Amino acid sequence: MEEDVQILLETTKEAMDHAIEHLEKELANIRAGKASPSMLGSVMVEYYGSMTPLNQVSNVNTPDGRTITVQPWEKSMLGEIERAIMVANLGFNPMNNGESIIINVPVLTEERRLQLSKQAKSEAEDAKVGVRNARKDAHHELKKLDISEDWQDNAEIDIQELTDKYIQKIDDMYHVKEKEIMTV
Repeated sequence: MEEDVQILLETTKEAMDHAIEHLEKELANIRAGKASPSMLGSVMVEYYGSMTPLNQVSNVNTPDGRTITVQPWEKSMLGEIERAIMVANLGFNPMNNGESIIINVPVLTEERRLQLSKQAKSEAEDAKVGVRNARKDAHHELKKLDISEDWQDNAEIDIQELTDKYIQKIDDMYHVKEKEIMTV
C-alpha cells in the first residue's frame, strides 16, 4: 500500500517536472531584448539534404548585448544559413559579410515588451494547467488504490503540497522572465 502511494507521488512529480521543463524551453524562446544564442534555437538549416539545427552547422555567439554572430563551419553554408534565419521569421535582418552572419538585435518597443510579457504569462498558465492535470490524474489513480481512508487523506495532502510547490515555481519563473522582458 505505502509503496503504491510512493510510486503514484513519483509519477505525479515526474509529470509536473515535465511541465516545468516545457515552460523553461518556451520562456527561453521569448526574447527579452538582450542578444542570446538561444534566440536562434528554432532555426533549421538545410545541410546536405536534411534539416539540421543551426547550432550543429555553425558557432553562434553574442559578442555584446545587441549582436549575434553566426560563424558557419563551412563558408559555403553562409547563404543557406542567412536564408534559414529569414525563413524562421524571428524579426531579424541578418547581414552576410562573406565570413560570418551578423544580426543586430533591435531594441524592443514598449508595446512589444507588453506583448512578450503576455506571451510569457500565457506559457506560465499553460504550465500550471499541466501541473493541475497531473494532480487530477494522481487523484484519479489514488481512488483506484485499495488503501485506508487515512492513507488516502495523507496522499491527497501530499499531492496538493506538491502541486502548490510547482505552481509557486512556475510563478517565480514567470516573474523573473517578466522582469527581464520589461527591463530596458
